[in-house]
Amino acid sequence: TEGVKIAETLGEENKSVFKTLVTESNTKEHFVFVIPVDKTLDLKAAARSVGAKAVSMLKQKELLPLTGYIHGGCSPVGMKKKFTTVIDESAKELPFFYVSAGKVGYQVKLDPRELAEFTGADFSEITV
Repeated sequence: TEGVKIAETLGEENKSVFKTLVTESNTKEHFVFVIPVDKTLDLKAAARSVGAKAVSMLKQKELLPLTGYIHGGCSPVGMKKKFTTVIDESAKELPFFYVSAGKVGYQVKLDPRELAEFTGADFSEITV
């Protein structure tokens, strides 16, 4: 995947490079999930983590109007609106990780706990 290539380019392990995924619930609420690039979002666990009945991936064409970011350059910081955000539990053990800086090919390195504090995110087991 693209994220795994980014990890290689950075000379980092996959577990230290995260991707930002945007979902929509059955009630049309939007949620942001930040997970390792080599993992898959567990949609049932993700829905449970935000108290929704179900979530599905946002259609790619809806990403830019909703968040201000394009596919492959979606950052958990600086979206048009503040969305409930959940970071995968695995990030808690890391001293730092990389997330998109908001543009394809650009990453920002930061402490996962600082990102959680800044975005109001919770940590939860949300990957397969």
